[in-house]
Amino acid sequence: MVAASETVTTVLISLVAIAILGWGFLRARPYGKLGILAWLQSVVLMVPWLVFFGLFALGIYLNLAAILLLIVGSTVAYIVLGRQLRAAGQDAIAQEKATRLTQRSASLDTTDAETADPLATATEPTDPHAVDPPSPSETSPSVPPAPSPNSGMGGMGGILPIPGEDLKQIQTIFGVDTFFATETIPYQDGAIFRGNLRTEPEAAYSRLSAKLQTTLGDRYRLFLVENSDGRPVVIVLPRANDPQPLTWMQRGLAVLLMVATLFTCLERGALQYGFDVLAQPNLILQTLPISLGVVAILVAHELGHWFLARRHQVRLSWPFFIPAWQLGTFGAITRIESLLPNRSVLFDIVFAGPAAGGVVALGLLLLGLLLPPASGGIAVPSQFFEGSMLVGALARIVLGEGLREQLVTIHPLAIAGWLGLVITALNLMPAGQLDGGRLIQAIYGRKTLGRTTVATLIFLAIACLVNPLALYWAIIILFLQRQPERPSLNELMEPNDTRASLALLALFLMAATLLPLTPSLAGRLGIGG
Repeated sequence: MVAASETVTTVLISLVAIAILGWGFLRARPYGKLGILAWLQSVVLMVPWLVFFGLFALGIYLNLAAILLLIVGSTVAYIVLGRQLRAAGQDAIAQEKATRLTQRSASLDTTDAETADPLATATEPTDPHAVDPPSPSETSPSVPPAPSPNSGMGGMGGILPIPGEDLKQIQTIFGVDTFFATETIPYQDGAIFRGNLRTEPEAAYSRLSAKLQTTLGDRYRLFLVENSDGRPVVIVLPRANDPQPLTWMQRGLAVLLMVATLFTCLERGALQYGFDVLAQPNLILQTLPISLGVVAILVAHELGHWFLARRHQVRLSWPFFIPAWQLGTFGAITRIESLLPNRSVLFDIVFAGPAAGGVVALGLLLLGLLLPPASGGIAVPSQFFEGSMLVGALARIVLGEGLREQLVTIHPLAIAGWLGLVITALNLMPAGQLDGGRLIQAIYGRKTLGRTTVATLIFLAIACLVNPLALYWAIIILFLQRQPERPSLNELMEPNDTRASLALLALFLMAATLLPLTPSLAGRLGIGG
């Protein structure tokens, strides 16, 4: 019966992996050769881990040399595909430029003809599915017409909060070569401009924001985003709506939480040795390998965010660490205090944190498994390694037949590395303003993030029946982190395929860290005898 359930679980996991790869192929196919090459990059980046865990599930484990060979081969294939992708991209750009020049030339010829005979367009039949050509009043806009009763925002009565003179100046930035505005709707302290995007999002945003800066200085911010109906819209908001820095009280709270987190990290280390820090402070030195290891992972995580934010000239708030008895900490909540130019910058800043923290955690785990336990070693049940597919697999490779014993003595750094991997994985869950949620928003947009947030909360609600840690984390997400990150200034500009591949890899490793081994599968692999 147990073997049958194991087979069903393995089949289901395989079907999910195939479904994800198939979904990626369907998304990539409409983009032709570029899309297929980008999809293949994602595949080769995932292949070593899929092979590793697939064989692991079948009871076949690879040594470190084989794993490194898989990773090196995957990297070489990724680089080769990247070169082909760049070459194909250059060809596509050249073709696109030629097409634009041809269309622009045809547009100029049409404009000249209409100027010579103003009555020519009046006698032509109207195509209800075509975009209406601009009239003379639209190419030289004045104050936009008041929105219809159904188009205004609730409770605003159709009155635009932007001063009339400013609104006239804002309206002049639009044109037939960037974004052709057809409707103005009140929104918060600014306005939404509906219309038609006439060029690529990056070029349109660059021109519109430059014109707005020239016209009204630094008083307003321009956002190019997607409306609820999937159409591009421009939102203009006053500078007063920019993110505000932390107050002194909030910074004081951040300091208090940091002190509390340092204490819970010490307490978590003491818990591993079976004593209480407050009751036996003289034994505190024993906790340092674990507690300082976890702190080092936290510092690496936050420094990763900070370095990339500094590179992109983005301000971050002080981190609000979340103390937790079970793990020492749940990580930190860090606010972005600048308006991000695009979703690629959001990805870079967010991904750098778990990448840095994860590398340090993985290094500590492997170092702890390789080092001799000596006098400070910790004896743990071999079933301890069933709590994570990734950790169990690595432990089986490094420790080998030693995992067949009922008790396994390991160096404290292995515990610190494992805790760090779990903390990193929890923050990579695809929900709200967690690192994983921000990665989903950066790659797939806010709508997809909304769906993954709901799915994550449902998963945690089910998981809390087995592990109360899931309940605590679900509460933190629900009350503190469930909302998506604010939109970037240019929300329509999508990150490149390399970033999408890295996001998929991060989410895959998150799942491999949090999903446990079942007892029967662990037994077949030689974990626990």
